[in-house]
Amino acid sequence: MNATGLDDVLAAETRIAGSLRRTPGLHTTVDTVDGPCEVVFKLEYTQVGGCFKPRGSLNAIRHADESGRLGEAGVLIASGGNAAIGAVWAARIAGTTCTVVVPQTAPQVKVDTLRGLGAEVAQVGDRYQVAADAAVELAQQRGALLLHAYDQPDIVAGAGTIGLELAEDVDGPLTTVVSVGGGGLLGGLAATLRPGDRLVGVEPVGSSCLHQALEAGHPVAVDLDSVAADSLGATRVGDICWATVADRPVSSVVVTDEQLTSARRYLWESFRILVEHGTATAVAAVLAGVVRPEPDSTLCVVLCGANTSLRTDLDNR
Repeated sequence: MNATGLDDVLAAETRIAGSLRRTPGLHTTVDTVDGPCEVVFKLEYTQVGGCFKPRGSLNAIRHADESGRLGEAGVLIASGGNAAIGAVWAARIAGTTCTVVVPQTAPQVKVDTLRGLGAEVAQVGDRYQVAADAAVELAQQRGALLLHAYDQPDIVAGAGTIGLELAEDVDGPLTTVVSVGGGGLLGGLAATLRPGDRLVGVEPVGSSCLHQALEAGHPVAVDLDSVAADSLGATRVGDICWATVADRPVSSVVVTDEQLTSARRYLWESFRILVEHGTATAVAAVLAGVVRPEPDSTLCVVLCGANTSLRTDLDNR
């Protein structure tokens, strides 16, 4: 699959301009194992839907509309998480409909949330792979636009618009730290790197498809065993991400569940910022000294999602 390029991201920026929030950056200092560290938090969790996903979905929908590929059946996606929330929000903004396919075992609270946002929810099978396979068939039957959670050109390019905003708002060069699930966000950001910029992908040890792919020299299937697997639960890094990061200054690190859980608690106690475990993974790399600031670069951390509950983890100390 082809890599995502800067022109793709610039086209996405034009398509979604004025329809989504331009999320702010918080310039602050955090306490790391090496002492205080200046950092810029990109507050992407303040995006509509509470995560970065609407950027890619809206870009995909509008691109399809431009090229006559968006019909009355609207869009369809297999997901019970942020990708589905992003697709529903994007469909609402674009004035079309969204169908979400989840397994019959999906938590009822997720099903109710998606329906509350206006999605049609189809429950098929006992696991997500069965639901995903059913989504492909259903999209073909209905003539709906099938969206992928992370491995689709327009999805990756839309996510990359975050990188354009960072480049405009923060003095560079930049070292941008971001959590990695299937690599859609990482791939999009990689496409926007300028000379001197660096990009670091962070994963939990137990959910590290990018890290293991880099070690193997090619994408591999991985097992999942992490508290953050609900949002960083891809079992294989996306082909677009893999192609995009190949010749760019992108590195990969991992953190433990204990480190990311501690980072999530730190964000709440120090800033009253509540994020998902997956999002806290990027912060954990900085707090634990796995990623350190460079003298010639501004350290940025993308806080990409906050669809979570205060009851999760924080009150079980």
